[in-house]
Amino acid sequence: MSIDRRTFLKSSIAASMAFAAPNILLAQRSKTYRTALIGSGWWGMNITGEAIASGRCKIVAMCDVDEHQLNPAAEKVKNLTGDAPKKYKDYRELLEQEKPDIAIVATPDHWHPLCAIAAVKAGAHVYVEKPIGHTIMEGRAMVNAARAANRVVQVGTHRRISPHNVSGRKFLQEGRAGKIGSVRAFVLYGGGPEKPKKNMEPPKGLDWDMWCGPAPLRPFNGTPDNPWSGGIHPKGFRQYLDYANGTLGDWGVHWVDQILWIMDEKWPKTVYSTGGRPIKGPPILTKEEQTSDAPDHQLATYEFESFTAHWEHRNFAGNTAEKAENVGCYFYGTKGTFHMGWRNGWTFYPLGKGQKEIHEEPQLNEPDNQNIKELFADFLNAIETGKRPVCDIELIHYSTNMSLLGMLSYKLGRSVKWDGEKEIILGDKAANELLRRKYRKPWVYPEA
Repeated sequence: MSIDRRTFLKSSIAASMAFAAPNILLAQRSKTYRTALIGSGWWGMNITGEAIASGRCKIVAMCDVDEHQLNPAAEKVKNLTGDAPKKYKDYRELLEQEKPDIAIVATPDHWHPLCAIAAVKAGAHVYVEKPIGHTIMEGRAMVNAARAANRVVQVGTHRRISPHNVSGRKFLQEGRAGKIGSVRAFVLYGGGPEKPKKNMEPPKGLDWDMWCGPAPLRPFNGTPDNPWSGGIHPKGFRQYLDYANGTLGDWGVHWVDQILWIMDEKWPKTVYSTGGRPIKGPPILTKEEQTSDAPDHQLATYEFESFTAHWEHRNFAGNTAEKAENVGCYFYGTKGTFHMGWRNGWTFYPLGKGQKEIHEEPQLNEPDNQNIKELFADFLNAIETGKRPVCDIELIHYSTNMSLLGMLSYKLGRSVKWDGEKEIILGDKAANELLRRKYRKPWVYPEA
């Protein structure tokens, strides 16, 4: 049998590539990634710390509109690494000037879409915090941008890789709790009435107009002796619906994500949510002062084909009356109840008399009891192998949608029927209008 020249060349190239592959992979795994941080607050620095600890990332640039955060963060990186990252106020300038291999996006929620989309278009792989956006169509635009640019986008829902969450999922999927008929996800904390914060001039070094960006421009608020105490910025923004989606949009994404992940679902059929502010009191926004406007408690019901899921949060009354900790998911099965928790690990409470509880302790990292280290390692592995990461942008788009649909129903005051394939709400024009929002000029809403 004769072999023509073209076939011979093809087979020779394929053979040489096969021999070269281990060397290529080795070279990739020894690469140092030029890494930039966009959003240098508390959680952004947690992620950056793990990027540095990986030994694979050189922090070349950091961006923040608040010098009060940026300067000490940059100094911390210099002390840890000996490198002095360049400092920027505008993420667009950073991306254009530095062209990083990796961008960590840890801004407030309303900035995630624009920053992440710009980063993948600039050629960077992205680690972006949850929730991925403020509205559902922003999330779809982020997924499409990542796919078009062929970039890895990992979302910071680190519970998908936390050891006790992984083993708990295996326990449930093996049927050891029986058939699951309902799931209750919850975050329950103490709290009381909310006192308005005074509106005031933003502190020196904070570009408040840029901080608000595409979202409405609200007054900055705080207390006269400490402008950083309990207002919108730096940590209070998630309770202001112009910039985030309350507790369901914050904590809720972690736990509704656990429901989709463990139950192998992508989206619910119907969503209904209700709640209010009977303890915090009515929202206030005047020229002189303001409060937050997110609900202090909320209930959401998600109907799936084979089970029903419920979300509950309270910013009052805590959870001391229940045996488990104040966060997590209860999976209610025919063989018993399974609690997937956080700092307490997981526990299975069997239905049968005389059966012992089964418990697994967590394996969490400090600071702040997280598993960013493992998730960042998975992110680097995805970059180097071409595999999808554990918390791929599309998967967490679906989880973010769960929270956003709950908030959408809360705002409307009625249930919605969700077509997850087409990403539209069936027969409800007003509801579909809430799948996106107008951006403040000159910012332009990302098109999917």
